[in-house]
Amino acid sequence: MTKLSVNINKLATLRNSRGGNVPNLVQFAMDIESFGAQGITIHPRPDERHIKYQDARDLKKVVTTEFNIEGNPVPKFVDLVLEVRPTQVTLVPDAEDAITSNAGWDTVKHKDFLVNIIKTFKENGIRTSIFVDPKVDMIKGAAKTGTDRIELYTESFAENFTKGKKNEGIQDFVDAAQMAHQLGLGINAGHDLSLDNIKFFKDNIPHLLEVSIGHALICESIYLGLENVVNMYLHRLK
Repeated sequence: MTKLSVNINKLATLRNSRGGNVPNLVQFAMDIESFGAQGITIHPRPDERHIKYQDARDLKKVVTTEFNIEGNPVPKFVDLVLEVRPTQVTLVPDAEDAITSNAGWDTVKHKDFLVNIIKTFKENGIRTSIFVDPKVDMIKGAAKTGTDRIELYTESFAENFTKGKKNEGIQDFVDAAQMAHQLGLGINAGHDLSLDNIKFFKDNIPHLLEVSIGHALICESIYLGLENVVNMYLHRLK
């Protein structure tokens, strides 16, 4: 079975919009694990606009499944990961002002940088993954960095799926996954995966170890749980 790691960034965004500690990220992470998820993912950014660096420290104390920290390996991020020592670090080349991740690494152009960063993390017992576009040459480049895994950037798949073109471009992901497996790399995936498209993606991508899902999962949870909560209020108001 492909593992599900739940990205809780959006819960942090909701908390920060009001101040205080509601929703409580630590409790949510514990609950998500108790519901069966096999991992918790966070993506702290330098401005801490959603996940705060202290959240990583607090979550480390309670997460009993896989703890995955994503981010651009700027010095502050590297220091945090080395302090917390999660199960996995996923390297993402996002700009500081990016709303969300929007591109994979050029693993050829940035090979030397990635080699050094990955060596540091692996020496500290942290599994590494590189966020990449579904391009065979980028997969081959990733294999030369020493990374343990790659994470396929799935926005293009999700966009095509929404347009009713679910088979358009899917072969790129299949080829990338097959190449990664051939080169001894583990395969993760994430970005805009949802209840609508996840089964098709899983059924078509070979050797898929893990998916990281946040925005869609949280939105779906709000909607699919809305009737239950409204009726709980009505019951108490009778």
